[in-house]
Amino acid sequence: MSITERQRGFESVLNNFLQDRAKEKLKTATEDKHKEICDKFQQDAWLEDAARRSTQLKVVTHTLKAIHPDARGTNLYCHPRQLGRNDFVGSHILADDFAADVVGNAAALDVYKFLRLEYEGKTLLEWLEAGDADILAALSPDREKSATWAKTFCGMLQNSSTLSSHSLAKQIYWLVGEDPVQDAHFHLLAPLYASSLAHKIYQTVQEDRFGETAKQAREARKKNLWDDGESRDYRNLAEQKIGGTKPQNISQLNSERRGVNYLLPSLPPAWKSRPVRPPRGKSFFNSFERRKETAELVKKLKIFLESKFSVDNNKAIRDKRDSLLRKIIDAFMKYTLELRSLPPGWSREAGCLLPPEEKDWLDPVANEPEAADGLETPVNLMEAIIQRFANWLNAKVGENLPMGDVEHAFLAGVLEEALEEDDYE
Repeated sequence: MSITERQRGFESVLNNFLQDRAKEKLKTATEDKHKEICDKFQQDAWLEDAARRSTQLKVVTHTLKAIHPDARGTNLYCHPRQLGRNDFVGSHILADDFAADVVGNAAALDVYKFLRLEYEGKTLLEWLEAGDADILAALSPDREKSATWAKTFCGMLQNSSTLSSHSLAKQIYWLVGEDPVQDAHFHLLAPLYASSLAHKIYQTVQEDRFGETAKQAREARKKNLWDDGESRDYRNLAEQKIGGTKPQNISQLNSERRGVNYLLPSLPPAWKSRPVRPPRGKSFFNSFERRKETAELVKKLKIFLESKFSVDNNKAIRDKRDSLLRKIIDAFMKYTLELRSLPPGWSREAGCLLPPEEKDWLDPVANEPEAADGLETPVNLMEAIIQRFANWLNAKVGENLPMGDVEHAFLAGVLEEALEEDDYE
């Protein structure tokens, strides 16, 4: 594409914008105002006025007025790619896919609407910032004049050289030194509203709730039909209205959302535990091995031992083995404590078929009255449980491995050491 064609493309975008704005004004204007309006929207006159009014606007990504409409202070423009990368949700995840916001005199927002117009995949403001020769020529044949306008428009992207907060803004004193008595040992943080991120969240939620793809997917789900689309639900979604009846006084993006900002629930999950039931069968290890956590850990240990110890045996492998063993022991202790939380005496019920040592271990208050007085678990009982644990785990992982007395003694020793470390009674 030649330079002339690109210049004409920019001129077409500009002329269409001015014509649409003029037509809109002429619809409600009296006849004696028509000439005045037409003159106002002549390209040279409008651009001169727009450049002047653009000084009342700032392009930002983080705003202050969303926190309090009467707050006066610094707003910031920070491209998401300038932010540090981390695993948390923040403006950095937007990369180049973000909408910049604008704050300032709401009466001048039409200037930013003009600068947000796109040509060849970029906004006019981006082309001006890049110093594109074709858009400069499209603004005016007077190079000096177009360069002055471009510099003024691009000034909307520049952060203020002085930073300031306000009594109505949020402020956090953050200790960075060692002495909380000394003021100099604190940094004063002034959190701003991440407007670009909030707008992206709003657009995503709107599309998931009201987009055609989402509607089709929900309809297919109701009819139990297959659909390639995804259906997402946002439970307990709340709306925060910012700016009241004049959302444009907060920012441009807030105005586009009609002041609506979505709030996702940030509550901890409500934990629902399954009721603890006494184990059935002739050993509580039968119930223990059927628990999902136990079954997965035992399977991992079995696969690991079969794949590694037949090939090599070094410290890294032994450490991995010991880590899996400790997790199984932790699950064993957790299950023991759950059963001990049952009302004392459950092991005396007629349906309980557990052997005496397991009853004593799991229901100590009923079967060992002295345990209620804070006495330690008898050594012979702990040894019996350790041996039963080693027998059980030896059998579970030893199907394709040479698990003998040595391995049995090792498993018993690991559990005994863990019980002693945790002062387990």
